[in-house]
Amino acid sequence: MHRRLPINFYVNIQVTILGLGLAGIPPHGLVMTDHMSDGYLDVISLIERLHRQVLEVIKLELDRLGMHDINNVQALMLFNIGDAEISIGELISRGYYLGSNVSYNVKKMIENGYLSHERSVHDRRSIRVRLARKGRTLRDQLDGMYQRHLQRLGHNRITDADLQLVAAILRNSNDFGWDLVTPIDRHD
Repeated sequence: MHRRLPINFYVNIQVTILGLGLAGIPPHGLVMTDHMSDGYLDVISLIERLHRQVLEVIKLELDRLGMHDINNVQALMLFNIGDAEISIGELISRGYYLGSNVSYNVKKMIENGYLSHERSVHDRRSIRVRLARKGRTLRDQLDGMYQRHLQRLGHNRITDADLQLVAAILRNSNDFGWDLVTPIDRHD
């Protein structure tokens, strides 16, 4: 059985790398040459394209399954919630869903039976959500889709080691991005 890679890293790293580009700040002590900046911009573009493709593939899978009461962004959220019980605030703070209205999407998934919800015992203002039976069924179907994709990757000579290397590089880039947005105590 293949190890399931979380799909949310696509969005997270996209936001991070785009943030780096928007900040216009090169890595500490690194002078970017034209060649490096070409590679940097190429990575940004590829990650953005990959994210759009992932959403399109999810949309096609939902169409194939005849599921028209949930969209691709909601399905991605649902998949990332997995077996956890999570607050809406936690979904927002993770930053995976930039550009989408998390509260609206969660409300629609509750209305359509994909999520169940209850008020937090510790903070009555907070609502915690988890997958309902319908949501678990869709999550399992999406997991099956991802497993089919992993098999096809093997046919394209992309190995698990290749995926592990890319994931490690993207994790390092993600850490670097968070370093850029964290205030630095300077003694200037």
